[in-house]
Amino acid sequence: MFEEKNPNEGILDEASDNIIQPVWKKISLNDSVGTVLAHDITEIRPGEFKGCAFRRGHVIKEKDICHLQRLGKEHLYILSISDDEMHEDDAALALADCLMAEGVRMKGGPREGKITIIAEKAGLLKIHKDALLKINMLGDVMCATLHSNTIVKTGQTVAGTRAIPLVIKKRIVEQASSIAKEANGVISVRELRKPKAGIVITGTEVYNGLVQDAFAPIILKKLEAFGAEITGVYYAPDDEGFIESRLKELIDAGADLLITTGGMSVDPDDTTRFAIKRLGAREIVYGSAVLPGAMFLIAYLPNNSSTREIPIIGIPACGMYSRATIFDLLLPRILAGEEIGRMELAELGHGGLCAKCDECQYPHCPFGKI
Repeated sequence: MFEEKNPNEGILDEASDNIIQPVWKKISLNDSVGTVLAHDITEIRPGEFKGCAFRRGHVIKEKDICHLQRLGKEHLYILSISDDEMHEDDAALALADCLMAEGVRMKGGPREGKITIIAEKAGLLKIHKDALLKINMLGDVMCATLHSNTIVKTGQTVAGTRAIPLVIKKRIVEQASSIAKEANGVISVRELRKPKAGIVITGTEVYNGLVQDAFAPIILKKLEAFGAEITGVYYAPDDEGFIESRLKELIDAGADLLITTGGMSVDPDDTTRFAIKRLGAREIVYGSAVLPGAMFLIAYLPNNSSTREIPIIGIPACGMYSRATIFDLLLPRILAGEEIGRMELAELGHGGLCAKCDECQYPHCPFGKI
């Protein structure tokens, strides 16, 4: 014998802007074997236990009847779901499936309409922020993620998604799926390649031994953290031709990432960026919206031995004395295969100011988070 019930929990219908309450059916406990619980049942034993005796989704068995009777239950409620609606767990599964792109997977199944998404491999987390915003604007579904461009480990939680009401209209999930499909997925992890890096330290005073080089130890440490192979560390005076020849030597030695330090300011003898231009680099972008790192340079050089172009990074003097700079923000993105241009450098302005804390916590801080 069934009885319909309308509890307070409801669903927002976008079409009418009204709350549509799901329909529950009241069923006798004796007729409940084989049905699926649509709500948690709490058990309290004073001084001993307080918690969930039966969780939503549990299939009622014959042996459960006595337990439920001891809890004072004579009836249970089952949920009536129409053809144009979905249970929260089914909706969460469909939502997670459409959100995920390469390098991520679900951790287990849904629980109370929620699914956790983890990194399937170590790498750089990428979030399609525009698509994520559109999905979260739908109202009855949500997804929360770590910041895009976060370096993550295998198995690390990168996102959580859920259907918010207990019952959700199918069209909401279909809209979310359409948005994610158009974006080719919303959440992904890109593997970081291990580069063959060549470094040219510029500056006549360093080349002549008048000033001790402080750049190389810092750059080498940061590169080695990503498993880089170092093809060479060369020194050059402030001479375009000399710098260009050193860069060519590194390319001939197999370097697929070139890094130059110094010579990036507006002084007349700072010629590094002009040497990079002479080398034949394209898409040279000089200047970024990051402090420290405003005089940063990025360029790309065609590679005769590979379809992948050689990125050329120009690090200004801040790289010597600042714990975290634009180099730290962009190196992982470059190693993930992302091409950095004017737009990417401009976007970093929001969050691109280092707070210069007394004790640096990078990367566990707001610096570079967009």
